[in-house]
Amino acid sequence: MKKWTVIDLFSGAGGLSRGFYDAGYSVVIGVDFDDFALKTFEYNHGDAKALKLDLFNLENINVLKNEFAKYDTKLDVLVGGPPCQGFSLAGKREKNDDRNKLYTAMVEAAKQLKPRVVVLENVPGLLTLYNGQAKEKIFADFENLGYKMNVKVLYAPDYGIPQIRKRAFFVGLLDSELQFEFPSASISPSQYITCEEAISDLPALEGVYGDDIQDYEHPPLSDYQREMRANSLKIYNHIGSIHSEKTVKMISLVPEGKNYKALPSEYQGIYKYNEALTRYHSKKPSLTINTGHRSHFHYKWNRIPTVRESARLQSFVDDFIFFGNKSEQYKQVGNAVPPKLGYAIANQIKKYLK
Repeated sequence: MKKWTVIDLFSGAGGLSRGFYDAGYSVVIGVDFDDFALKTFEYNHGDAKALKLDLFNLENINVLKNEFAKYDTKLDVLVGGPPCQGFSLAGKREKNDDRNKLYTAMVEAAKQLKPRVVVLENVPGLLTLYNGQAKEKIFADFENLGYKMNVKVLYAPDYGIPQIRKRAFFVGLLDSELQFEFPSASISPSQYITCEEAISDLPALEGVYGDDIQDYEHPPLSDYQREMRANSLKIYNHIGSIHSEKTVKMISLVPEGKNYKALPSEYQGIYKYNEALTRYHSKKPSLTINTGHRSHFHYKWNRIPTVRESARLQSFVDDFIFFGNKSEQYKQVGNAVPPKLGYAIANQIKKYLK
């Protein structure tokens, strides 16, 4: 049976499209402008091709169209997460902001490639931006191309992801009377995957960097770990960070699930940033994974999480390998859509493609 085809715009490392890949789709092309993110994307999506294109230039959609034409097939799903600065709608000058072209690239790609389904992912705040005008514009632009649109904010822990993260998903069905129904939560709050269930099997690396490739020191300690490790014999991207003595001392004074506000009074004035010195809680999902700000710390060890730990908390499997230096890897992980969220959307879309 022919696999349904996917193109990923603004792909980054490809968390969203990896969910489609895991659900049995053929991810054909990923488009981004970041060399290492594209290397990561291409390595982890089967036979997919990474295409480096500047999407500020809408003529590059023709380049994408010509590249896709080589596959001699129709496009089933176009996915993408254009930067939200592209929705500056307040005032004429901002309407003409160059960054609007990034969102327009998604619309132009849908216009030229005519995918059966479009999936646009963004921050939940987009739904209320400019009193809802941004949401209305997205609906109108795709409805003008013949798509029946729907939107919903999905909460990652509901779908088996050990991380507190909310993302807005716009899904449009081409030439359809039906409106897309979003997947229901797969687990209840009492079943949410915790930090401990997600990363407790990974080496401690306290005060050491560790090697590029490491052995597992324990068998899987939870069902989630078993799932993440299913196709991997080694640990990749698990390099520790060695902090200053002062930082280690400060972290050691913060209990699980607390932040700098829990420090003894004599240290209270040192930190101003709201999430500074936040220690994860072993019995809860993690906070939203960021792009490598040194503000979140392991629930047990006095260091920031490694790239692999962050990837686990994002639901990337252990054989998904990130390229670039450590800061580039953190950025790729933090900017990604959790693959398990992509997987839930992808499975639901199958009902409409059939």
